[in-house]
Amino acid sequence: MPTRDHRPSRHLLSVIIAVALVAAAAAQSVDPALLLKPPVDSWLTYHGDYTGQRHTKLSAITPENVHQLTLAWAFQTGQNQSLKMSPVLANGVIYLTAPDNVWAIDARSARLLWRYTHPQNDAFHIGQRGVAVYKDLVYFTTPDAHLIALDARDGKVRHDIVIADAKRGFWSTNAPLIIRNHVIVGVAGDFDNLPGILKSYDADTGKLQWTFYSTPPPGEAGSISGGATGGQMWMTGTYDPELNLLYVGTGNPTPVLNGEARPGDNPWTCAIVALNPDTGKLVWGFQASPHDTHDWDAAEVPVLVDGDFNGTPRKMVLQASRNGYYFVLDRTDGKALVTKPFATVNWAKEIDRDGRPIPNPDKEPKRDGRLVAPNEAGATNYRSPGFDPATGLLVVSAVDAWGIYFFKPEHGAYGWAGANSSVYSRAALRAI
Repeated sequence: MPTRDHRPSRHLLSVIIAVALVAAAAAQSVDPALLLKPPVDSWLTYHGDYTGQRHTKLSAITPENVHQLTLAWAFQTGQNQSLKMSPVLANGVIYLTAPDNVWAIDARSARLLWRYTHPQNDAFHIGQRGVAVYKDLVYFTTPDAHLIALDARDGKVRHDIVIADAKRGFWSTNAPLIIRNHVIVGVAGDFDNLPGILKSYDADTGKLQWTFYSTPPPGEAGSISGGATGGQMWMTGTYDPELNLLYVGTGNPTPVLNGEARPGDNPWTCAIVALNPDTGKLVWGFQASPHDTHDWDAAEVPVLVDGDFNGTPRKMVLQASRNGYYFVLDRTDGKALVTKPFATVNWAKEIDRDGRPIPNPDKEPKRDGRLVAPNEAGATNYRSPGFDPATGLLVVSAVDAWGIYFFKPEHGAYGWAGANSSVYSRAALRAI
């Protein structure tokens, strides 16, 4: 029987495989320019886009046909941690996260494509918000404050970067934010007196670009008197490409309930800060809760909206804050346009000329306790709001709640330094 030379066939096969691999790599790649105007059939960032509005233009599902929806598939993670993330959808792949874990699944079938599990660690596993996609990389953070870059094709580690020292009590929960070649990520930790830290890394190389401290460490310019710090970076920020400004909400000061150890307003804790994403330099800041003593982070999402305000076109940033107040700021300079309660509050004695609620000293934690609204969990928390451009309404997960706050000097000037007990709460979905 005559023999045949299979070398041309093998060569052709190798070419086909090479082309297929290149096509597969391209299919997994996300150009950062896409984040400026994401496709409507994708959800490329934690917020969906840079504005934080969490609004889609898709219209196939309506109030009239929503009852016709049926289950297409379900995916079981196989672990018992709560899922506090927003799924990211890119190139037909959904990325899901829990602390120390990332799953990549097929969006149509829920078939598992790959899973990454970070090595076991003793850090605080409070939650994980999601991933960021950049070219062929998938970035996420871990409870022991690592920034991990995974290959989008197979989940293998490309970069493993230590953001902060977990042994000191730092951890990380937020989904990174991609702005051009910046991977912007924050760390948290309020069990001890630690500064809030936001860092930017080169998205290709993993090299550190800049560091921003919401409260500079003791001894540095801008540090809070008494050595207290805080202002943790819990949540993913938003971005205005026209102004080239990054907006981030910061957490509470520490010690949390002992304000005597840190007199003054304690900037920039419980604040919205606007930063230059290329340098990390502060452009402006607005404190939602000056001298907070109730654990009311202003880490809630700063939502970006363009529109008329009293007949004048404005670039605005909106925040329904944990302290029970709703703020509208001019996002070019941080000037307050609106400061109004959206839930039950009794802790502020006045609104100052800068639009900030000023705390009533009698509502600060005391040895015999003080009944305060809202409670420690706040009038809202990490659950993201949504903005509808058609109606101009911000929809918020809100809570009317009361709690009793205690100051415990024997706890010292570190960490929590007090206690609180919730006595009543009622949840509602509110449109503002």
